[in-house]
Amino acid sequence: MMTLLLLIIIYLSFISLGLPDSLLGSAWPSMYTSLNVPLSYAGIISMIAAGGTVISSVLSEKVIRRFGTGIVTAASVFLTAAALTGFSLSNSFLILCLFAIPLGIGAGSVDAALNNYVALHYKARHMSWLHCFWGIGASAGPLIMSFYLINKNSWNSGYGTIGVIQFSLVFILFISLPLWKKNEPAEITRKNDSIKFSKLFSITGFKEALTAFFCYCTIEITAGLWGASFLVIEKGIPPEKAAQWTALFFIGITLGRFLSGFITIKLNNRQMIRLGQVIIGCGIIVLVLPLGEITLLTGLFMIGLGCAPVYPSLLHETPNNFGKEYSQAIIGIQMGSAYIGTTLTPPFFGWLASHLTFNIFPVFIGFFLVIKIIMVETLNKKIDKRKLND
Repeated sequence: MMTLLLLIIIYLSFISLGLPDSLLGSAWPSMYTSLNVPLSYAGIISMIAAGGTVISSVLSEKVIRRFGTGIVTAASVFLTAAALTGFSLSNSFLILCLFAIPLGIGAGSVDAALNNYVALHYKARHMSWLHCFWGIGASAGPLIMSFYLINKNSWNSGYGTIGVIQFSLVFILFISLPLWKKNEPAEITRKNDSIKFSKLFSITGFKEALTAFFCYCTIEITAGLWGASFLVIEKGIPPEKAAQWTALFFIGITLGRFLSGFITIKLNNRQMIRLGQVIIGCGIIVLVLPLGEITLLTGLFMIGLGCAPVYPSLLHETPNNFGKEYSQAIIGIQMGSAYIGTTLTPPFFGWLASHLTFNIFPVFIGFFLVIKIIMVETLNKKIDKRKLND
C-alpha cells in the first residue's frame, strides 16, 4: 500500500513537471505585446530555463546522494513553484529571464531524480506511464492559460494558478518524505563505475544516438513553443484560441504514450521509433494542407502523437545498443544532448523566423525529422553489423 501511494505521488510530481513546460509557448503571443519585446524573445527565456535544466541534470547525482530523492524532489518543485509565482507577478522581460533560472534548475532535478528512482524501485512499465503523466501536465498547461486569456486577458493569472498548484504539490511531497526512506540508503550508496568520456565517443553508433536525441528534442520543443505563434501570425488564429489548439500537440503526446505501453507488447523499440517518425511526417504534411482549421488541429495532434513513442523507445533501446555496462553513462549523456536541443533551438528558430517568416515552422520540423531518421537508421545498421561481427 505504501509503495502504491508513493508511486501515485511520483506520478503527480511528473504532472507537475509537465505543467510549466507548455505555458510559455501558449502564452507568448499575448505576453510579448504586453512586455513590449520582439516575438523572437521567447527563445531567450526558453534557452535560459533549458540551460538551468542542463546544469541541474548534470549535478543531480551528487545532490541526490547527499540529500536523497525525496528531499531533492520536494525542493525542486518548490523552486519551480517560486519561479512560476515570480512570472505571475512580473511585467518585465528581464525579471522573467531571472525567474527562468530557478524554473529550469528545479525542472532538471525533478526529471533526473524521479526517472532514476522509478528505474531503481519499480517495474519497467511504470517508466512509460511516468512520461504519460508528464503529458497530462503539459496538456493541462495551455488549457489553464487559455482560460485566463479568454476570461481575464491575463497571462499573469495563468502562471499564478500553476504556481499555486505547484505549491500544493510541495506540501504533499514534504508530508510524504518518510515514504521515500525505505529504499533510500541503497540508492544513495550505490556505486557507479567511472567511464572516460573519450571512450564513450569511440563506441560504435554513439555519435548517431546523440544526434538522434538532439533532433527529437528539437522537433518537440519547436512544436510546443512556437506552434501557437505560427497559428497566430501565419494563420490568423486569435491568441487565446491558439493556446487551446497548442494543447492538442501535448494531448497527442499524452495519449500516444498511454497507448504505447500496450503497443510495445507487439512492437519492439525500433518499430515503435519508426512508427512515431512516420506519424510525425504525416502530421507535418497535414499541417501544410490548405484545407482550413481542421488540418491545423489534426496536424498538431498528429505531430504530438508521433513524438510520443520516440523518446522512451530511444532510451529503452540504449542497453541493447551499447551494452548494460555502458547504458547508465550513455543514457545520461543522451539526455544531456536532448537538453542541449531544447536550449539552443528555441532562440535559433525565433531568430530565423523573425528574419524569414513563420511559414518555415513545418519545414524546420521536417528538416530535423529527416536528419533524425537518417541517424536512427545509420545507428541500427552499425549496431547490427557489430553484433554480426561479434
